[in-house]
Amino acid sequence: MLKALALGVSLSLLASLAMAQDSAEGPAKFEAVLKAHAQLPAQTFLPAPVDAPAGLQMSGRFTSGTRVETPYGWANPASGIAMPFPGQPLQGMSGVRSLGEDRFLFLTDNGFGNKANSSDAMLMFNILKMDWDAGKVGIEKTIFLKDLNRVVPFPIVTEHSESRYLTGADFDPESIQPVGENYWIGDEFGPWLIEVDAEGVVLQVIKTNPAGVDYKSPDNQFTSQPAAGAVVAGINTGRSGGYEGMAQSIDGTTLYPLLEKPFFDEASGTLETIGDKTVLRVLEFNVADAAWSDTVRYYPLEDAGNAIGDFNIFEGTRGLIIERDNNEGDDGREKAAAFKRIYLVDLARTDENGVLEKIAYIDLIDIQDPEALAPRGSKDGVFTFPFVTIEDVDLVDATTIVVANDNNYPGSTGREAGRADDNEYILLDVADFLKAE
Repeated sequence: MLKALALGVSLSLLASLAMAQDSAEGPAKFEAVLKAHAQLPAQTFLPAPVDAPAGLQMSGRFTSGTRVETPYGWANPASGIAMPFPGQPLQGMSGVRSLGEDRFLFLTDNGFGNKANSSDAMLMFNILKMDWDAGKVGIEKTIFLKDLNRVVPFPIVTEHSESRYLTGADFDPESIQPVGENYWIGDEFGPWLIEVDAEGVVLQVIKTNPAGVDYKSPDNQFTSQPAAGAVVAGINTGRSGGYEGMAQSIDGTTLYPLLEKPFFDEASGTLETIGDKTVLRVLEFNVADAAWSDTVRYYPLEDAGNAIGDFNIFEGTRGLIIERDNNEGDDGREKAAAFKRIYLVDLARTDENGVLEKIAYIDLIDIQDPEALAPRGSKDGVFTFPFVTIEDVDLVDATTIVVANDNNYPGSTGREAGRADDNEYILLDVADFLKAE
């Protein structure tokens, strides 16, 4: 299938040369070898469904900070992309599950970066088919989210339409898991858990309240915005700090939503730390009962300013978590990408405080590409993935993972300054990493 597969011997040799640190110094580092690369051009759009309100046939009106109704009447300063544009952008991949046979479930982000500017961006997920040899991405199916049965507990943007499609001002979907015939989606605004059927119709919206504690971000629809400098009781997850990753147990009975930012401890007035590490909460949710467990685990950040990008379990209780800084680019910029890693963790391996052990990692700005498979981004046999938001990782087979970026269309320019990032999808040979103990 892949020309890279013919290089099995060389890949095995490279993988066997994994660079491991002494365990006393922290988790072991292992090499990742590029097996395949595909990309979806930044300028990829889908037509809105015919029954969508007329206002959703064009998107990006509010990205300049005010309304712009003239097509292509405003240009993004980072990339030069003109907006608004006809149709809906497919870009912004914020969650993935491998479906086998080069097919992947990908969730599209909320739109243009925040609640205020995304009311004309439709929420959707897609089944994509990769042609790894050609480096191209095919769209097999698109499912738009809608609240036909008026399940969402707050007014939505299209409240008074018949089709009631959801937009990026309603939810910020960041993670997705197929469970039976339905799908569960993790949201950042509430944070909420949302169950939808195979056609994208909302079945449940679950608030976050494990152990009776309500988790709310500043974008929660039932939160009043504070006056400047004021502190509002009950705001304990940061803006854009809800569910970024959400793993699923192998048997499909339990979801493990992971916050992107630290929990705010109202009692101390500080972000949550354990020991000398800032930590992120990993919660437990029982799917059958739609109920929260009281169990809380903690993911330790290497730096307090870092964030996570995705979380998927691939074997037993073993999982993969992306941790990254907020920088982009590898072309000499002042704030170039410096920390883009995927860590191996095990939910069964925590300390007495429930803090997860980081077993091993790979470095996404130090990927081996000895055969120069990447069309861009490789130099002297090393391929880099220097995007600000890398939000997709999952197991493909016993030795391979898929990784993809959220290109934050149209503002991120990690691959080339002044040029909007494409969505890039890569397969990595990480056999030894996946077996690390």
